[in-house]
This record gives sequence, structure tokens and C-alpha cells, in this order.
Amino acid sequence: MPPADPSLSRQEAARRMSYLASLVRQWDFAYYILDAPEVSDFDYDQAYRELAELEQRFPDLVDVNSPTRKVSGFASELFASVVHAVPMQSLDNVFSLDELDAWAQRTVRGLRAAGLTLEAGASEIEMAFELKIDGLAMSITYEHGVLTRAATRGDGVVGEDVTANVLTVEAIPHRLPGGSPPELLEVRGEIYMPVSVFNRHNEAVLRAATEGEGDIAEHRDKIFANPRNAAAGSLRQKDPRVTRSRHLSFWAYQVGEASTVEFDSHLHSLDYLNGLGFPINPNIERVVGIEAVAAKLAHWMENRHSLDYEIDGAVVKLDSFREREMLGSTSRAPRWAIAYKFPPEERTTLLRAIKVSIGKTGRATPFAELTPVVVGGSEVGLATLHNFGQVALKDLREGDTVIVRKAGDVIPEVVGPVLSMRPSGLEAWVPPAQCPVCGEALYRAPGEADSYCPNFECPAQVVQRIVHFASRGGMDIEGLGESTVQRFVDEGLIASAADLYYLSAQDLVGLERFGERSVQNLLAGIDESRRRPLARLLASLTIRHVGSVAADALASRFTTLQALMAASEEEIAEVEGIGPTIARGVVAFFRDPRNLGMIERLLAGGVAPAAPEVRGGGEDYLKGRSIVVTGTLEHFSRDEAAEAIRAAGGKFATSVSAKTFAVVVGAEPGASKLNRAVSLGVPRIGEESFLRLLQGDLAVVDTGALD
Repeated sequence: MPPADPSLSRQEAARRMSYLASLVRQWDFAYYILDAPEVSDFDYDQAYRELAELEQRFPDLVDVNSPTRKVSGFASELFASVVHAVPMQSLDNVFSLDELDAWAQRTVRGLRAAGLTLEAGASEIEMAFELKIDGLAMSITYEHGVLTRAATRGDGVVGEDVTANVLTVEAIPHRLPGGSPPELLEVRGEIYMPVSVFNRHNEAVLRAATEGEGDIAEHRDKIFANPRNAAAGSLRQKDPRVTRSRHLSFWAYQVGEASTVEFDSHLHSLDYLNGLGFPINPNIERVVGIEAVAAKLAHWMENRHSLDYEIDGAVVKLDSFREREMLGSTSRAPRWAIAYKFPPEERTTLLRAIKVSIGKTGRATPFAELTPVVVGGSEVGLATLHNFGQVALKDLREGDTVIVRKAGDVIPEVVGPVLSMRPSGLEAWVPPAQCPVCGEALYRAPGEADSYCPNFECPAQVVQRIVHFASRGGMDIEGLGESTVQRFVDEGLIASAADLYYLSAQDLVGLERFGERSVQNLLAGIDESRRRPLARLLASLTIRHVGSVAADALASRFTTLQALMAASEEEIAEVEGIGPTIARGVVAFFRDPRNLGMIERLLAGGVAPAAPEVRGGGEDYLKGRSIVVTGTLEHFSRDEAAEAIRAAGGKFATSVSAKTFAVVVGAEPGASKLNRAVSLGVPRIGEESFLRLLQGDLAVVDTGALD
């Protein structure tokens, strides 16, 4: 939703304000009471901001009951009401560093007006930086050290009594330690569902649905849309045993009320709570100045998915309680705190069509064609639907308004439909019975979620196998992308990956967009690939379950293609990291006459995979060591660097911690990773040192040389 239209007349503004207020109230009810959000947080925030902007321009048109005049939320009638002695306020939001800086400047002006001397302005402000947990705000009251009541935030003044359910959350103390606890202590925090718990739950539901246990609609009611709604729904169960089974957790972030105990700062109060046994998020830190805040925001935007809980931003608060009192609050939010919202990872848009693609192994994957929307920092017009079972489980229909999620580098996916916005008459989607490319009947093996096209010669499979063969993770043939492969197949030049090694300049010259230079470059790339390492060849062959890690393990053990082809299933299964499932796939691949014919043709075409190099340091010299790579390396793609680290027994990590063994720094490295490495004293090495490290020279890390 765009910013408020500056050209609106007074009459038009009144209508628009009424519409937006009604919309926000509707969305609040769906979010807080039904635990079934109708829009993404981003779309909600945009509507809310537009309403606030219009109210600022037309103050005489403001409704006293406007959603901007109160804390968002409702108290459900399912539970007894609780009146908060100290209101649980919301936080104002900012979405850019400029807006954050504007808040800091307002804060400085307010403090100076209240009599505080700040010579350097915003660079002197002492703040607490904490992650904005995407969960459910909770007020927990202790009387004489015993938990007596737990309530949701509700509308900020009245919440719901969920004491029985909160008592099932193991992270929350039932009784405070020590002989003289305060007569009254109210602790505020966030109840959340860990991402690992959320994933396990949905995987179990999908597995049960796939295996045909019960009606699909029964499983549909059990699927969780996201961890936040899962936590809210779990906490509002009438039966506490259900809540206990959901394995919720808790972070304490504030003292609401306290008798006989006084604090001078926010961080002091958190230390006190931690001493009483409350879990305090380890990423809460004291920062000075808005530049330090900006550096931490950059770090967490890059590393937010390294956590086992969801965050949608960060909260910045004045640390000093005296300074907080100077600034005070508005009717809905404190002036001394602000929430910085990260770019949205969920948006709502229209599901135009559900289509099916056929992959290199014949797997039929449904995908969504969407009205393009910017999510996760990029425009998304297509999103995965995983498999036919998930489409049925989520009850997705063409024409639905859907929530789309894109988290980091993860492929965009459709979370689910917004049922309240479904047009009447939409029919349930029926998966195709035949392959949409070749017409062969699709099949699904018992107990498996995926459907497959069994036709090995299916044109879609042929193209995708060749694309995979030529990819950077495979034989790395430059200039041989999907469109080029599709064209060569359509022209009858190739029908398998092996045919690439029989192409000549005469075959290619004259094709549109294929001049003499591009032909020479492509043929040179094909020729160079003839000598790729054995692990690369194995990873490129579309052997079921064999990716780069398994390919490296097999190449290291058998050293030649012929030795692997002659190995028994038992011998292959004995290789560390392989096991019986992969072993069966390898043996089945090399027993298939079609694959054997392609292998013979590859070898006859000059493919001679290089044997694995024997590393001086031994295979496990990086065992237990975590390596982070940032920036672009000259001799490695990101996948190749990860593969090399794992092959040496190390762990390829995406974020820097105190346990990181070294950070490999390439061109244009990420500032947050470098800063984190410097602050923690983690060694930083350049690509030359990285190459020596991969040869077993651990001493390069001690020097920390950036070459």
C-alpha cells in the first residue's frame, strides 16, 4: 500500500481514513483472536502508516476510537479478563536508517528540553539493543515468589488469563529462588515457538498426510502457518496438555512492576531477572550512538536465520530509567524506544495459476504463478509449492489471495491462502494425472510425498539432466545455461550430456547469437570439463541422493569411476556419510543400461575424471573447526568453498561466532561479518592462505594474514 496520497481532498481523506481504520481493525481481530492473519506484517504496517499520516494531516477528522490511538490487539472471550496494572504498550516502528536517525534526533531534543546535557547529541545516547522476537507478549506476575497469574497483552489494558497454559512452558520459573523474594514482581517477555519445533511439527503433519493417515482436511487443521501463529494458537488452548505438547519457550525482556526492588537502568533490571532464573536473550547488548545500532542491524539482517527463533527486526531502548521518565509516552507507545522492522519476508498477493514442472529425476513439482510482489528484497513472481500433497494440505486454489514467504536465500514459497479473502466458487485444484510435458502417467511410490514422470526420455527431464550436468556444482561448463541447452535439444544437436563432447564448431556456427568467438568459448569450456575431478563428475550424473558431499566421499574412497561402478551395495554403504539409501541409488544408477550407455559415450568422448588429490594434512585436519567465507573468491564458487571445507572435515558456517576457527575474506566482503570477526578476535585470512589451509597448513590461521 503506497504512502498517503497528498492530493486527497478533505472529503476523500475522510472516506479513506474510515476505510483504513475498518481494515486495520479487521486485520487485528484475525491476527490476535483468530490466530489467522489475513495479510503480511508489511502490508499491515503500510496501511497503519497511511492512516497515521492522514490523521496527522487532518487532525479534526480523527476518530477517538482509531486503531492508532490504542495498542493493537484484543482480549479473547475464551479466557477470563485481566486488567494490567501498568498498561502493556506497543512500539512505534521505523523501516530505514534515516527514520531511525530521525527518532534519535527527536530523542536528543526531548532529553535536552528536559534538562539533560548532551554535547555530542545522538552519539552519546546509551541504549539497549535487542532482537524483536516474533512471538506473543506476556505478563507474568509473582506474589511472594510464586507464579500466580499470566496474561496476554490483549489491547494493552485488558488481556487474557492464560496462567494454566503458561505453567506448562518449561523456561518460565514457577517459583523464584532465594529466601526473601519481592512481595510483587511482574515480568514481561515473549513466548515463542522455536523454529526447530515448528519445522518438526509441520514435517510430522505432512508425513502423516502423505502416508494416508486420516482425511486430508483433518491434517489441514493441524498445519502451522508460521512460528508466531503457532505459539499464539498453542497458548490459547483450553487444554494445557496441548500447550505442553507444543514445546514453547520464553525470553524475558522487561520488569513491569516490582516492590522493594529498584533499578537505575534496563540492563540492570535484566541482570536481576537473569539472577532469578528467567531466560534473557543472549543478544541483548548495550550500545552507544546510532552508528553502533546501524552496525548491529546490518549484522542481524544478514544472520537472522542462524537463530532458532524468528525475529522481524530489532528494538532500541534508552537504557537509563531516568532518561525514560524525562521523555514519557504517548497514548500507545513510549517515546524512549523504537522498533526497527526488517524488510518483509512475507507478503500477500494473488495466486494466478498452479503449474507443474518436471525435474532432472522426473519429479513433478507444482509451482505458483503470482502477481509479482517485492518480498525478501527481490521481486517474486514464482514460488514453490513443494509437492501435490502440500497443495492439498494447504488447500491452495487458483485465484486465492496467498501469503508468500522468502527468507534469505531460500526459494520463495506459498505459506497458505487467506481464506477470508477467497472468492466464492473457487474450485479445489486437481493435480494432473499425466506428465504435462510428455503425457506419460505420473506415479507416486507408497510412502513418498513426490510424484514422478517415469519416462526417462521425457524432454523436460533430458534438458534438466544436461543443465545439472553443466552447472557450477557439476562439470562447470561456462555458457551452457538452461535456455542454451533447451535450444540445442530442440535443434536435435544433443539428447544427453554425453553428446556435448561430440559437438563441433560446424554444428554451432550459424545458430542465432552464436558467433565464432562464443562458439570457441563454449567448445573450450566443454573441453576443459573433460578433466574435472571425479567428485564433480559423480555430482553431475543425477544419481539419486548423491550431491556434492556424497560425491566427494565416494570419490575419496574409490578414486576411479570404474572402481565405484564395480563396487557392491555393501561396500558403498560402508563409506562414511553414505549409508544404505545412497548406496542403493548408486548401484541402481550404474545397473541401468541407459546410464551405462551414457557413461561409455562420455569416456569415449574424452572425459577422463581426475583422481582425488591426497591432502598433506590428512582428511580430518579441519575436524570440529568452523570456517566462514565472506566476499567473492577467485578460485572457488561459494558451493565449491563449502565443499572443500567439508571434505577436510570442517564445518562451513554462515555466521561468525566466538567459536569460528577462521574467516576467509574475498573481494567485496560483508561488512557485518568482518566487523564481527574483528570484535571477537577471530582470525581473518585471504584466499592464498585459504588454499594453504586446504593443503593442511593450519599455521596460516595463527598469522591471520589477509594476503
